[in-house]
Amino acid sequence: MKVPQILLIYTGGTIGMIKDFETGALKAFNFDQLLQSIPELKLLDCEIRTVSFDAPIDSSNMQPEYWIQICEFIEEGYAKYDGFVVLHGSDTMSYSSSALSFMLEHLSKPVIFTGSQLPIGDLRTDAKENLITAIQIAALQDNDQPLIQEVCLYFEYKLYRANRTTKVSAEQFEAFDSPNYPPLVESGVHLSIDKKALLPKDNTPLIVRKKLETHIVVIKLFPGITEVVLSCMLESKGIKGVVLETFGAGNASQSRWFINLLKATIARGVPIVNVTQCNGGSVQMGNYETSVALADIGLINGKDMTTEAALVKMMYLLGQDLDVITFKRTFETSLRGEMA
Repeated sequence: MKVPQILLIYTGGTIGMIKDFETGALKAFNFDQLLQSIPELKLLDCEIRTVSFDAPIDSSNMQPEYWIQICEFIEEGYAKYDGFVVLHGSDTMSYSSSALSFMLEHLSKPVIFTGSQLPIGDLRTDAKENLITAIQIAALQDNDQPLIQEVCLYFEYKLYRANRTTKVSAEQFEAFDSPNYPPLVESGVHLSIDKKALLPKDNTPLIVRKKLETHIVVIKLFPGITEVVLSCMLESKGIKGVVLETFGAGNASQSRWFINLLKATIARGVPIVNVTQCNGGSVQMGNYETSVALADIGLINGKDMTTEAALVKMMYLLGQDLDVITFKRTFETSLRGEMA
Protein backbone atom coordinates (compact mmCIF):
# COMPACT_ATOMS: atom_id res chain seq x y z
CA MET A 1 0.00 0.00 0.00
CA LYS A 2 1.22 3.48 -0.80
CA VAL A 3 1.79 5.88 2.06
CA PRO A 4 -0.71 8.80 1.92
CA GLN A 5 0.84 12.16 1.18
CA ILE A 6 -0.66 15.05 3.19
CA LEU A 7 -0.09 18.76 2.63
CA LEU A 8 -0.44 20.93 5.73
CA ILE A 9 -1.39 24.51 4.87
CA TYR A 10 -0.85 27.11 7.58
CA THR A 11 -2.76 30.40 7.22
CA GLY A 12 -2.43 31.76 10.75
CA GLY A 13 -4.51 31.74 13.91
CA THR A 14 -4.08 30.58 17.49
CA ILE A 15 -2.98 27.07 16.55
CA GLY A 16 0.14 28.49 14.94
CA MET A 17 1.32 30.33 18.02
CA ILE A 18 3.69 29.12 20.71
CA LYS A 19 4.35 30.70 24.09
CA ASP A 20 7.77 31.97 25.09
CA PHE A 21 7.88 30.59 28.62
CA GLU A 22 10.40 33.22 29.72
CA THR A 23 8.40 36.24 28.59
CA GLY A 24 4.91 34.78 28.34
CA ALA A 25 4.54 36.34 24.88
CA LEU A 26 3.03 34.42 21.95
CA LYS A 27 5.05 34.06 18.77
CA ALA A 28 4.52 32.40 15.42
CA PHE A 29 5.29 28.69 15.28
CA ASN A 30 8.00 27.57 12.82
CA PHE A 31 6.24 24.98 10.69
CA ASP A 32 9.50 23.97 9.02
CA GLN A 33 10.28 22.26 12.33
CA LEU A 34 6.83 20.74 12.78
CA LEU A 35 7.89 17.11 13.14
CA GLN A 36 10.59 18.00 15.67
CA SER A 37 8.16 20.05 17.75
CA ILE A 38 5.30 17.52 17.65
CA PRO A 39 7.03 14.12 17.59
CA GLU A 40 3.65 12.32 17.81
CA LEU A 41 3.14 13.12 14.13
CA LYS A 42 5.88 10.63 13.28
CA LEU A 43 3.55 7.86 14.48
CA LEU A 44 1.00 8.64 11.77
CA ASP A 45 1.00 6.38 8.73
CA CYS A 46 1.48 9.19 6.23
CA GLU A 47 4.07 11.62 4.92
CA ILE A 48 3.51 15.30 5.76
CA ARG A 49 4.71 18.35 3.90
CA THR A 50 4.02 21.93 4.97
CA VAL A 51 3.39 25.25 3.27
CA SER A 52 2.31 28.54 4.78
CA PHE A 53 1.24 32.05 3.94
CA ASP A 54 4.20 34.41 3.62
CA ALA A 55 2.67 36.45 6.44
CA PRO A 56 0.30 34.39 8.64
CA ILE A 57 -2.89 36.29 9.41
CA ASP A 58 -5.37 36.44 12.25
CA SER A 59 -8.63 34.91 11.08
CA SER A 60 -10.45 38.19 11.79
CA ASN A 61 -8.48 39.58 8.84
CA MET A 62 -9.53 36.73 6.53
CA GLN A 63 -10.71 37.89 3.08
CA PRO A 64 -11.81 36.12 -0.12
CA GLU A 65 -8.40 36.72 -1.72
CA TYR A 66 -6.93 34.45 0.97
CA TRP A 67 -9.52 31.78 0.13
CA ILE A 68 -8.21 31.92 -3.43
CA GLN A 69 -4.66 31.54 -2.14
CA ILE A 70 -5.60 28.42 -0.16
CA CYS A 71 -7.34 27.03 -3.26
CA GLU A 72 -4.21 27.65 -5.31
CA PHE A 73 -2.08 25.70 -2.82
CA ILE A 74 -4.54 22.81 -3.21
CA GLU A 75 -4.75 23.19 -6.98
CA GLU A 76 -0.96 23.13 -7.36
CA GLY A 77 -0.58 20.06 -5.14
CA TYR A 78 -3.72 18.22 -6.17
CA ALA A 79 -2.00 15.53 -8.24
CA LYS A 80 0.77 14.98 -5.70
CA TYR A 81 -1.11 14.88 -2.40
CA ASP A 82 -3.85 12.58 -1.14
CA GLY A 83 -5.26 15.04 1.37
CA PHE A 84 -4.98 18.59 2.67
CA VAL A 85 -5.20 19.99 6.21
CA VAL A 86 -5.71 23.74 6.56
CA LEU A 87 -4.68 25.39 9.84
CA HIS A 88 -6.87 28.43 10.35
CA GLY A 89 -8.04 30.74 13.11
CA SER A 90 -11.36 29.65 14.57
CA ASP A 91 -13.25 32.95 14.39
CA THR A 92 -13.88 32.81 10.63
CA MET A 93 -13.16 29.13 10.01
CA SER A 94 -16.78 28.29 9.15
CA TYR A 95 -16.82 31.05 6.52
CA SER A 96 -13.53 29.99 4.92
CA SER A 97 -14.21 26.26 4.95
CA SER A 98 -17.75 26.78 3.61
CA ALA A 99 -16.36 28.99 0.84
CA LEU A 100 -13.83 26.36 -0.24
CA SER A 101 -16.57 23.73 -0.37
CA PHE A 102 -18.11 25.70 -3.24
CA MET A 103 -14.91 26.93 -4.86
CA LEU A 104 -13.45 23.40 -5.13
CA GLU A 105 -15.89 21.87 -7.59
CA HIS A 106 -15.73 18.07 -8.11
CA LEU A 107 -13.41 17.65 -5.13
CA SER A 108 -12.33 14.02 -4.69
CA LYS A 109 -9.83 14.43 -1.83
CA PRO A 110 -10.19 15.59 1.78
CA VAL A 111 -9.66 19.25 2.67
CA ILE A 112 -9.89 19.46 6.45
CA PHE A 113 -9.84 22.73 8.36
CA THR A 114 -8.77 22.75 11.96
CA GLY A 115 -7.38 25.10 14.60
CA SER A 116 -7.45 25.52 18.34
CA GLN A 117 -8.69 27.62 21.21
CA LEU A 118 -5.27 27.64 22.90
CA PRO A 119 -1.80 28.02 21.32
CA ILE A 120 0.10 24.88 20.40
CA GLY A 121 2.71 25.55 23.10
CA ASP A 122 0.22 26.04 25.93
CA LEU A 123 0.19 23.39 28.67
CA ARG A 124 -3.55 22.70 28.26
CA THR A 125 -3.70 23.18 24.52
CA ASP A 126 -6.29 21.52 22.31
CA ALA A 127 -4.07 22.15 19.29
CA LYS A 128 -2.15 18.88 19.26
CA GLU A 129 -5.21 16.63 19.34
CA ASN A 130 -7.00 18.68 16.69
CA LEU A 131 -3.96 18.70 14.43
CA ILE A 132 -2.99 15.04 14.84
CA THR A 133 -6.52 13.71 14.33
CA ALA A 134 -7.24 16.03 11.40
CA ILE A 135 -4.14 14.68 9.64
CA GLN A 136 -5.06 11.11 10.54
CA ILE A 137 -8.54 11.53 9.07
CA ALA A 138 -7.15 13.20 5.94
CA ALA A 139 -4.95 10.15 5.43
CA LEU A 140 -7.81 7.61 5.66
CA GLN A 141 -7.95 5.39 2.57
CA ASP A 142 -10.59 3.13 1.04
CA ASN A 143 -9.23 0.85 -1.72
CA ASP A 144 -6.26 3.18 -2.18
CA GLN A 145 -8.57 6.17 -2.57
CA PRO A 146 -9.24 8.91 0.00
CA LEU A 147 -12.18 7.96 2.21
CA ILE A 148 -13.24 11.59 2.77
CA GLN A 149 -13.84 13.51 -0.45
CA GLU A 150 -15.15 16.89 0.68
CA VAL A 151 -14.27 20.00 2.66
CA CYS A 152 -14.61 19.37 6.39
CA LEU A 153 -13.93 21.01 9.73
CA TYR A 154 -12.41 19.07 12.61
CA PHE A 155 -12.59 20.35 16.18
CA GLU A 156 -12.73 18.70 19.59
CA TYR A 157 -13.23 15.06 18.57
CA LYS A 158 -15.71 15.67 15.74
CA LEU A 159 -15.38 15.99 11.98
CA TYR A 160 -18.18 18.04 10.42
CA ARG A 161 -19.14 18.89 6.87
CA ALA A 162 -17.65 22.37 6.65
CA ASN A 163 -20.64 24.12 5.11
CA ARG A 164 -22.88 22.84 7.91
CA THR A 165 -20.86 24.41 10.71
CA THR A 166 -21.04 27.53 12.81
CA LYS A 167 -18.88 28.73 15.68
CA VAL A 168 -20.85 28.55 18.92
CA SER A 169 -18.31 29.29 21.67
CA ALA A 170 -15.31 31.54 22.20
CA GLU A 171 -14.57 29.87 25.53
CA GLN A 172 -15.16 26.11 25.28
CA PHE A 173 -12.90 23.67 23.44
CA GLU A 174 -16.04 22.45 21.67
CA ALA A 175 -16.16 25.67 19.67
CA PHE A 176 -18.19 24.48 16.66
CA ASP A 177 -21.51 22.82 16.02
CA SER A 178 -23.35 21.40 13.04
CA PRO A 179 -26.96 21.93 14.11
CA ASN A 180 -28.67 20.37 11.10
CA TYR A 181 -26.31 17.60 10.05
CA PRO A 182 -24.59 14.82 12.00
CA PRO A 183 -20.81 14.55 12.44
CA LEU A 184 -19.06 12.61 9.68
CA VAL A 185 -16.48 11.18 12.10
CA GLU A 186 -16.25 11.05 15.89
CA SER A 187 -12.91 10.48 17.54
CA GLY A 188 -12.76 8.29 20.62
CA VAL A 189 -10.67 5.24 21.32
CA HIS A 190 -11.36 4.51 17.65
CA LEU A 191 -12.48 6.71 14.77
CA SER A 192 -16.21 6.18 14.29
CA ILE A 193 -17.08 6.99 10.67
CA ASP A 194 -20.64 7.59 9.49
CA LYS A 195 -20.16 6.54 5.87
CA LYS A 196 -23.81 7.21 5.04
CA ALA A 197 -23.31 10.87 5.91
CA LEU A 198 -20.39 11.36 3.50
CA LEU A 199 -20.79 12.95 0.09
CA PRO A 200 -20.73 10.44 -2.78
CA LYS A 201 -17.47 10.00 -4.68
CA ASP A 202 -16.92 12.35 -7.62
CA ASN A 203 -14.51 11.25 -10.35
CA THR A 204 -14.88 14.41 -12.44
CA PRO A 205 -11.70 16.51 -12.76
CA LEU A 206 -11.34 19.27 -10.19
CA ILE A 207 -12.45 22.78 -11.16
CA VAL A 208 -11.37 25.69 -8.96
CA ARG A 209 -13.82 28.60 -9.04
CA LYS A 210 -11.99 31.80 -8.14
CA LYS A 211 -14.56 34.43 -9.14
CA LEU A 212 -16.55 35.63 -6.12
CA GLU A 213 -18.96 38.54 -5.72
CA THR A 214 -18.49 40.25 -2.36
CA HIS A 215 -21.01 43.12 -2.59
CA ILE A 216 -23.43 41.30 -0.31
CA VAL A 217 -25.15 42.36 2.89
CA VAL A 218 -26.33 40.16 5.78
CA ILE A 219 -29.34 41.60 7.61
CA LYS A 220 -30.64 40.24 10.90
CA LEU A 221 -34.25 41.21 11.54
CA PHE A 222 -35.32 42.34 15.00
CA PRO A 223 -38.50 43.76 16.53
CA GLY A 224 -38.38 47.49 15.94
CA ILE A 225 -36.30 47.58 12.77
CA THR A 226 -37.38 50.69 10.87
CA GLU A 227 -37.99 51.48 7.24
CA VAL A 228 -35.27 54.14 7.31
CA VAL A 229 -32.64 51.72 8.60
CA LEU A 230 -33.59 48.85 6.29
CA SER A 231 -33.87 51.03 3.20
CA CYS A 232 -30.38 52.41 3.85
CA MET A 233 -29.03 48.89 3.57
CA LEU A 234 -31.17 47.54 0.75
CA GLU A 235 -30.89 50.66 -1.41
CA SER A 236 -27.12 51.03 -1.00
CA LYS A 237 -25.35 51.50 -4.31
CA GLY A 238 -23.62 48.39 -5.57
CA ILE A 239 -25.46 45.78 -3.50
CA LYS A 240 -25.60 42.53 -5.46
CA GLY A 241 -27.24 40.17 -2.97
CA VAL A 242 -28.87 39.96 0.46
CA VAL A 243 -28.89 37.23 3.12
CA LEU A 244 -31.89 37.93 5.34
CA GLU A 245 -31.95 36.33 8.79
CA THR A 246 -35.63 35.95 9.65
CA PHE A 247 -37.49 34.64 12.70
CA GLY A 248 -38.23 30.98 13.40
CA ALA A 249 -39.11 28.99 10.29
CA GLY A 250 -38.50 31.95 7.97
CA ASN A 251 -41.08 34.41 9.28
CA ALA A 252 -40.99 38.21 9.16
CA SER A 253 -43.10 41.32 9.57
CA GLN A 254 -46.19 41.70 7.40
CA SER A 255 -45.92 45.49 7.40
CA ARG A 256 -46.67 46.84 3.94
CA TRP A 257 -43.54 49.02 3.85
CA PHE A 258 -41.40 45.99 4.69
CA ILE A 259 -42.84 43.76 1.98
CA ASN A 260 -42.74 46.56 -0.60
CA LEU A 261 -39.09 47.30 0.18
CA LEU A 262 -38.08 43.66 -0.28
CA LYS A 263 -40.17 43.43 -3.46
CA ALA A 264 -38.51 46.53 -4.93
CA THR A 265 -35.06 45.13 -4.12
CA ILE A 266 -35.82 41.86 -5.90
CA ALA A 267 -37.25 43.80 -8.86
CA ARG A 268 -33.85 45.51 -9.25
CA GLY A 269 -32.33 42.07 -9.78
CA VAL A 270 -30.89 41.74 -6.26
CA PRO A 271 -31.57 38.24 -4.89
CA ILE A 272 -32.65 37.89 -1.26
CA VAL A 273 -32.09 34.57 0.54
CA ASN A 274 -34.21 33.73 3.56
CA VAL A 275 -32.34 31.93 6.37
CA THR A 276 -33.42 31.43 9.96
CA GLN A 277 -31.81 33.15 12.94
CA CYS A 278 -32.27 29.96 14.95
CA ASN A 279 -29.28 27.72 15.67
CA GLY A 280 -31.17 24.74 14.29
CA GLY A 281 -34.16 24.10 12.07
CA SER A 282 -35.17 25.15 8.60
CA VAL A 283 -36.93 27.92 6.69
CA GLN A 284 -40.38 26.75 5.58
CA MET A 285 -41.88 29.67 3.73
CA GLY A 286 -45.66 29.43 3.48
CA ASN A 287 -46.18 27.34 6.61
CA TYR A 288 -47.15 30.45 8.56
CA GLU A 289 -49.09 33.50 7.45
CA THR A 290 -46.05 35.65 8.32
CA SER A 291 -43.98 34.00 5.59
CA VAL A 292 -46.54 33.62 2.78
CA ALA A 293 -45.85 37.11 1.45
CA LEU A 294 -42.10 36.45 1.42
CA ALA A 295 -42.61 33.42 -0.82
CA ASP A 296 -45.03 35.34 -3.05
CA ILE A 297 -42.57 38.16 -3.80
CA GLY A 298 -39.78 35.74 -4.69
CA LEU A 299 -37.45 35.35 -1.71
CA ILE A 300 -35.06 32.42 -2.14
CA ASN A 301 -35.56 29.62 0.38
CA GLY A 302 -32.30 29.03 2.27
CA LYS A 303 -33.88 25.99 3.93
CA ASP A 304 -31.61 24.69 6.73
CA MET A 305 -28.41 26.44 5.62
CA THR A 306 -26.22 28.32 8.05
CA THR A 307 -25.77 32.03 7.50
CA GLU A 308 -22.09 31.40 6.73
CA ALA A 309 -22.90 28.87 4.02
CA ALA A 310 -25.66 31.02 2.53
CA LEU A 311 -23.32 34.01 2.33
CA VAL A 312 -20.47 32.22 0.57
CA LYS A 313 -22.82 30.26 -1.69
CA MET A 314 -24.23 33.60 -2.82
CA MET A 315 -20.70 34.93 -3.43
CA TYR A 316 -19.96 31.82 -5.49
CA LEU A 317 -23.16 31.80 -7.56
CA LEU A 318 -23.17 35.54 -8.21
CA GLY A 319 -19.68 35.04 -9.60
CA GLN A 320 -21.10 32.61 -12.20
CA ASP A 321 -23.21 35.32 -13.93
CA LEU A 322 -26.43 33.28 -13.85
CA ASP A 323 -29.80 34.67 -14.91
CA VAL A 324 -32.34 35.35 -12.15
CA ILE A 325 -34.38 32.16 -12.63
CA THR A 326 -31.34 29.90 -12.84
CA PHE A 327 -29.78 31.59 -9.81
CA LYS A 328 -32.86 30.97 -7.65
CA ARG A 329 -33.23 27.37 -8.80
CA THR A 330 -29.54 26.65 -8.27
CA PHE A 331 -29.42 28.30 -4.85
CA GLU A 332 -32.36 26.20 -3.67
CA THR A 333 -30.53 23.04 -4.82
CA SER A 334 -27.96 21.30 -2.63
CA LEU A 335 -24.61 21.58 -4.42
CA ARG A 336 -22.14 20.34 -1.77
CA GLY A 337 -24.44 18.88 0.88
CA GLU A 338 -25.02 22.31 2.40
CA MET A 339 -28.79 21.93 2.68
CA ALA A 340 -31.39 19.20 3.04
